[in-house]
Amino acid sequence: MKKLKTRRAAAKRFTKTAKGAFKAHKGSHSHLLSSKNRKRKRTLKKLHIIESGSVYQNLSRLMPYS
Repeated sequence: MKKLKTRRAAAKRFTKTAKGAFKAHKGSHSHLLSSKNRKRKRTLKKLHIIESGSVYQNLSRLMPYS
């Protein structure tokens, strides 16, 4: 059986934690910040943790060896 390929776009955006969840940075925090309030900008700084659900299953298929 052939090796499964990792989708490089997903590998650059997501990393897997020790417990098996995926973590990623949230978007919309690079420009046009004057129109966003402080609370929104503060929450956009934090990491987004993906632990279960359909997004988790899709990421697991995109990155089989992570």
